[in-house]
Amino acid sequence: MTPDGTAEPKGDEPPADRPPGVTDPGTETDASAAEPHPSSDETGEGAPWQQLDQRAVLVTTAVLSSVAAGICLPVLLGLSSGAWFGLGPEGGTGLALLLGAAVLLVLAGAAVEYLNWRRTRYRVGAERVELHTGILLVTRRSLARERIRSVDLSANPLLRVLDLVKVRIGTGERSGGESTLELNPVSKAEGERLRTELLGRPTRPDTVHGEGVIAAVDPAWIRYAPLSVLAPVLGGAAAGAVMQVSEWFGAQGEVIDWVGDRFEETSIAVMVVVLVLVALLAGVVGALGVWIEVWWGYRLEREQGGTLRVRRGLLTARSVSMEERRLRGVELVEPFAIRFLGAARLDAVATGISHDDGDKHADLKSLLPPAPREIADTVAGGVLREVRTPTSAPLTPHPPAARARRLRWALLTVAVPTLVLAVLGLWLTPVLAYLAAGFAVVALPAAVFFALDAYRSLGHVLSGDYLVARSGTARRATVALQRGGVIGWVVQQSLFQRRAGLLTLTATTAAGSGAYTVHDAAQGEGLAFAADAVPGLLEPFLVRDEPAGNDTAAD
Repeated sequence: MTPDGTAEPKGDEPPADRPPGVTDPGTETDASAAEPHPSSDETGEGAPWQQLDQRAVLVTTAVLSSVAAGICLPVLLGLSSGAWFGLGPEGGTGLALLLGAAVLLVLAGAAVEYLNWRRTRYRVGAERVELHTGILLVTRRSLARERIRSVDLSANPLLRVLDLVKVRIGTGERSGGESTLELNPVSKAEGERLRTELLGRPTRPDTVHGEGVIAAVDPAWIRYAPLSVLAPVLGGAAAGAVMQVSEWFGAQGEVIDWVGDRFEETSIAVMVVVLVLVALLAGVVGALGVWIEVWWGYRLEREQGGTLRVRRGLLTARSVSMEERRLRGVELVEPFAIRFLGAARLDAVATGISHDDGDKHADLKSLLPPAPREIADTVAGGVLREVRTPTSAPLTPHPPAARARRLRWALLTVAVPTLVLAVLGLWLTPVLAYLAAGFAVVALPAAVFFALDAYRSLGHVLSGDYLVARSGTARRATVALQRGGVIGWVVQQSLFQRRAGLLTLTATTAAGSGAYTVHDAAQGEGLAFAADAVPGLLEPFLVRDEPAGNDTAAD
């Protein structure tokens, strides 16, 4: 629901006030270059056309120059002992050809970028944002302003030096590039103007949570970076990179011999442990570097007009904006490692959050990096404008039958591979039988521990205007979802759940991941929870005179 109480379009549905016959607001058409820019009268827009910043040519030239240098320098260094630097005609000719090709690459790229800059126009009208681009084949695209959900700014180091930004204007619809317009680059001042103009909408007054900074980075939060899954991944990548680069230079054998010489008087087990620790250390250093790059200067602010803004980034500056009227809740995520240090991160559950495929660090739904749990709860309350934070509400525990189910699955997970190894051991070699016994001794306690932890993580409750559900062990997530944002319920009950008196509830919504689940709730309690969360939505689908044995869906 919008602040004025009107219904909000979901997904790809057109607004109720759209006249019949009007097409989808995100359109893309191709036309010949003969008429790239229709007149204002043809489109009904009186705004003037504008160009991208002319320094786009300089940016492209700098990028291509670095690419050319990256190609030429290794070749020159690799052949420095040959005839390339001799005084003979062959050396001079080869050097001239190499440098000439590099210069030609840079000049051709700059020329193409200049033509593209001359042919690219955009304008912001009263009802639509339009972009025309292309040299030979003109692409004309437009977005209805009422559909715009985000205006995000980013700037890599080169753009920052030139005081430029890349602007992504998105509707949040999952229809590929047609739902996003990208202006790359424009001046920083122009980017800020576009963001303010396109997202500057009124919001409801709030005397408790006003405008201003909701959260800012604390350097002490960097202690959680080494505990992320990124550290071992980066460690493995570093080890692989060493082997790959050594192979390129034909020195992989020397590297292996050098490592072997260092551990000549130690056992293989000790060598493996030390190498793993070295790789993990490299991964920890890499994880710290990634954290600094992504979260440097982090600030979460509420601006006038009802916009949440996240600013962060050391080398590549990012500014992500999110309209509060599109916010349907928050998700408090506690990965296993940082959870035991009392930390969690915060993500937004909102409609209209697009994904930047060109930036692997642009997680546009992130509101807070891993931080102490009490801070995450406080930020969640500030974002939702709630005095009592829903994510910290006491949860209703699930029945013991849910714990029994997880223990049975844990035992089955260990028993199957153990039995397979034991049978192969009796058939092939006793070594596999010993391996089966060792696997069972190590895996069984771990499986039981994670099963019990998964059960303890289960819970649900209604807290004011929000339904709260928690589940998971490797990634425990607590979602606080607006009850008014639920558009349907899916009730599932397997044969084993039916016998145990359990069921699984899934709340469907147009925001976030689209579905949030309450796992293995007691049958009567779960149905009552769903009915109370959104009165009138589930009741027509309940069967009163039969036990709930089949899957029931309400959409």
